[in-house]
Amino acid sequence: MSLEPDLVALLKRLKLGQVIPTLPDRLALARAQKLDYAALLTLILADEVQRRDSLALERRLLAAGFEERVTLDDFDWTTAIQIDRRHLNELFSLHFLARKEHVLLIGPVGVGKTLLAQALGATATRAAHSVLFRRADLLLRELGQARADHSFEAAFRRYLAPDLLILDDFGLQRLNQQQSEDLYALVIERHRRASFIVTSNRDVSEWVGLFADPILANSALDRLANGAHQLVIDGPSYRAKLAPAHPRRRP
Repeated sequence: MSLEPDLVALLKRLKLGQVIPTLPDRLALARAQKLDYAALLTLILADEVQRRDSLALERRLLAAGFEERVTLDDFDWTTAIQIDRRHLNELFSLHFLARKEHVLLIGPVGVGKTLLAQALGATATRAAHSVLFRRADLLLRELGQARADHSFEAAFRRYLAPDLLILDDFGLQRLNQQQSEDLYALVIERHRRASFIVTSNRDVSEWVGLFADPILANSALDRLANGAHQLVIDGPSYRAKLAPAHPRRRP
């Protein structure tokens, strides 16, 4: 059935034009099921709310900058990974976000720290939280470049804004003085206001030595690590398991 032009114009004026394609089907359903006006209006508006929620989720996922979109179901539990499943499931309840707490995922290369961090981030976006995922070295490099082109304040605010900031692969290399100061400032400003997830191959006890200034290090880590949820993951790399097998060459 076709819609009256006046109705189409009003829907567009109210920025409800996206309900137009499905409205004839909804009207037909209302007639078939003898729905009253209130039930029909509820049905139409529920469609629009669902559409807007889906668009908002997609925007949050894009803004997060994940390397890949994953969930906890994508984690390979068939490998000999040692992890506190109960603690992990508690983290996926997102209570730590409500309490503005931090999460540290610690373990050797290839045990799934980045996957779990992104899965936690994706869960947070689906719960309407803003999330930003960055490799730690790239974030600090971006702040350094922003200093050079006088856009530091805008860049810094970008990392202050999200409910959850994920710093991946922290500790790959030692920080210089400016990077130490920038990371210190970021931790100080976000502490008790928003959450971090940090993944690292290094034990937390080694982090102080990564900073150029031990005073900054101790102050930052006192806020970031003390009281944080520390989840230690151990076991063989399952990334190697995903590598294609190459037949041995005959001598």
